[in-house]
Amino acid sequence: MFLPETYQVTLVLMILSMLCWGSWANTLKLCPNFRFQLFYWDYSIGLFLASLLLGLTAGSSGHTGSEFLAAILETPRDRVLWAFFGGVIFNIANLLLVAAIDVAGLAVAFPVGIGLALVVGAVSSYLVSPAANPLLLFGGVALVTLAIIVDALAYRKRESTAVATTTRGIVLSLIAGLLMGSFYPLVARAMRGPVKPGGSPGPYAIAFFFAIGVLISTIPANLMLMIKPLDGKPRVDGKNYWRAPFRWHIAGIFGGAVWCVGAVANFVASGTHFVGPAVSYSIGQGATMVSALWGVFVWREFAGAPRGAHLLLVLMFVFFILGLGAVGLAPLY
Repeated sequence: MFLPETYQVTLVLMILSMLCWGSWANTLKLCPNFRFQLFYWDYSIGLFLASLLLGLTAGSSGHTGSEFLAAILETPRDRVLWAFFGGVIFNIANLLLVAAIDVAGLAVAFPVGIGLALVVGAVSSYLVSPAANPLLLFGGVALVTLAIIVDALAYRKRESTAVATTTRGIVLSLIAGLLMGSFYPLVARAMRGPVKPGGSPGPYAIAFFFAIGVLISTIPANLMLMIKPLDGKPRVDGKNYWRAPFRWHIAGIFGGAVWCVGAVANFVASGTHFVGPAVSYSIGQGATMVSALWGVFVWREFAGAPRGAHLLLVLMFVFFILGLGAVGLAPLY
């Protein structure tokens, strides 16, 4: 399987995960009037197919560890379960996050939800596998926490007359963030140890079992959200899935594939001795800043907002950049 041999390549993978995790939600924006519950069926399928494709390509190349199919057969049962339940927890969190995006927009749901996930995931992953300079790592996490608070204040200024929507969107984002930060330590535990038979099966096999957890848990969780949506809208008619334009289904599958590419890149980076899971996850969650850039500059979610809201957004980006910079330096010092 392909595994990086230098910190520079590992850093590129972490940046790739950041870009993918911060950009996949744009595919939902490409499907106007397509309820996110219907979009999510295609998303989960795309995520699973991408995990299989990446395993059969990158996971079957190189000279480290077993090839993808052999690694799947050799994976100990306990590691399969850690990865599977990591996928289940992620999936519930992601469904709540997509609902929050539908209510509050990319520029808010991602910074609040994923920013909180960064704090929870970085601390818990560090406890599972300590690596890097803790002062730089947690100092960077603290700066990102400030960015979360500033972004929430900016949203309050933008939506000063829509208190109910503001509260619903932020609450959904916070719950999603708490759960989103809880899945990565399970993945880190599944991959802990050297890549070998009886030890860690490697990131590609773990990503595959993770994707199975996502796919299976989508059925009951998404059906429940179709019956009782959290975004305050009427229940979802499943027949509309088949009435949707074909390009919307392609967008959903592509969105799941983009997220999966970011996940596999992040899992591969976290399995190296250069950084460890806490740093890899933390840099990957720079997705918050990427998604906010999409929301502000492409989707114009803050168009017409008061000047104070724009100043707070600038301050948010400064805190995020400083925080991510500190996390990126943590493995080197």
